[in-house]
Amino acid sequence: MVKPLTEPSMPALDAPRKRAIHEWSADERPREKFMTDGGDSLQAAELLAILVGSGNAREDAVTLMQRILADCKGSLRRLGRMSIPELCAYNGIGPAKAVTILAACELGVRHAAEEVDTERLDTSEKIYRFFYPKLRHLAVEEAHVLLLNRNLRFVRSVMIGRGGIDSASVDVRVVLREALVSNAVHVAFCHNHPSGSCRPSPQDDRLTADLKRACEAVRLIFIDHIVLADGCYYSYADEGRL
Repeated sequence: MVKPLTEPSMPALDAPRKRAIHEWSADERPREKFMTDGGDSLQAAELLAILVGSGNAREDAVTLMQRILADCKGSLRRLGRMSIPELCAYNGIGPAKAVTILAACELGVRHAAEEVDTERLDTSEKIYRFFYPKLRHLAVEEAHVLLLNRNLRFVRSVMIGRGGIDSASVDVRVVLREALVSNAVHVAFCHNHPSGSCRPSPQDDRLTADLKRACEAVRLIFIDHIVLADGCYYSYADEGRL
């Protein structure tokens, strides 16, 4: 859990007045910079400041968002993991602003996944990148099947199991049913390890063998089983275990 830094003490009475963003010069203001130079010219804190609109009595929106990002080690991924109460602990962030920040992070995740949808998912890394935004934050295991056409392009992705911290029940028959009704040709399987280790378990090995046999029986091509953790993955195909 990311914890906000302790609020600094109140400034002395003779401290200079905080300059509001509307008092900045045009080439400093985030909205104007975005309109003239495009989003690439802005830092993440400036983009978030556009969304939240205002800061607090001591910080403008940019400074506030810089501080929040600093507490997240500069990572938008960590920012997206924060809860609404954690964000609301910052002076100047209420529930509406917190939801706006988290919604922006979620849109970024979906944008990244959408880009992967349009390409051939023909390597373990591409399959990992497809599933990573969906599974990276989960505190429990989820099992998903990725269904691809003859050209290894996206057809459908379905969650077929959800369980506890170290297991997710999977029915191989459900995998086959989803593949057949979707007219898929290739099948990839992925599940996460909330523990942070991407090494497969003996249960994972047995499931992989069952999935491979079942797919072969109905002339589906089982291309990989990816075990995903935050920042790493294990590919049965890459390890020569399919």
